[in-house]
Amino acid sequence: MFGKGGIEQTVEKVVSKVLDSHVDELRQELVRRVLEEVKPQQGKTAETPSGAGGEALLQSVKAIHAVATQRDILRALLDNAAAYCGRAALFVIKGGAAMGWQARGIGDAIKDFSLDPSSELVVEALTSHSAVAGSSSKMDQDFVSEFGAPVDAQCLIVPLMLKEKVAALIYADAGTEKTGRLDAQSIELLVLTTGTWLEVASQRKPAGREAAHESGAEAPMARAAAATAAPSFSDPFASHAPAFTQPAAVPAGVEEPTHGGVPAAAAPGMSPEDADVHRKAQRFARLLVDEIKLYNQAKLLEGRQNKDLYDRLKEDIDKSRSTYQKRYGSTVAASGDYFSQELIRSLAEDDVSLLGSNFPR
Repeated sequence: MFGKGGIEQTVEKVVSKVLDSHVDELRQELVRRVLEEVKPQQGKTAETPSGAGGEALLQSVKAIHAVATQRDILRALLDNAAAYCGRAALFVIKGGAAMGWQARGIGDAIKDFSLDPSSELVVEALTSHSAVAGSSSKMDQDFVSEFGAPVDAQCLIVPLMLKEKVAALIYADAGTEKTGRLDAQSIELLVLTTGTWLEVASQRKPAGREAAHESGAEAPMARAAAATAAPSFSDPFASHAPAFTQPAAVPAGVEEPTHGGVPAAAAPGMSPEDADVHRKAQRFARLLVDEIKLYNQAKLLEGRQNKDLYDRLKEDIDKSRSTYQKRYGSTVAASGDYFSQELIRSLAEDDVSLLGSNFPR
């Protein structure tokens, strides 16, 4: 009989083999779909660096798909984005902060810079999950002061999405030279295809193995093992773990749902009726917390950064907790305390300290 770890390793191995055998097909399909999006824009992108319109953009997509590790994919994104803008920078979203990782046209100082999460363009990009373009006056003014305003006073922020969450923000502008330019559509498309390719790559090579070959500040998706030593850059995409990674804590009676939202499986000996109540309670808790997150993006980012989420969101949290208790507080699911678990898992990204000392345990 396989033990739990043996089953996970076996499944992981099989999935990896299947994906490896079809990776060329996946790459071709992604490129094909990108080309379909590019063709209607060829007339609008005639001023690409190579002068070949959509063909140059297609080559940029292929360059991103030609590498397989997370670090190399992100580097390829920045390298190729630089052909369509004067400056580009990648900020990793971690613990409520947007920390600089690497940039093109700005310099290494970006690694020590953290974007203001309350600046207008940043909040809009994080909330809408879509690209936001606007005046540099709506950008983090500390960023503008330190690195200079773009020549045309326009900038672009594009969220890099992984598993329906914002994992990073890509900033782009025309640069500070008069000859600078910003092709927003091309930047958006490169970020979109990068997110898709990252998800494919993560299934082929789970992050835990890759992290063994990549170090702290150079590995934007390094595992949480180094989180204490280098909190700014360790495990910035921790919530996007491989599909077969099990959560650390398992509540009594029911396994905790995965980050993909799969309902928990009933424990041995639990009746189907009781198991169904547990599942419904978990789903309801998840919906309540997702609603809190949806309408409090700015407070959420500030609370994570200052480790006082509960104080900032107390009214919404207490109201939602009361709603949860009214529905499931007197059921068999009460022992699971799923609402509190969801606050820790989703709102605080598995770090209870972010909720603050006043959070009721």
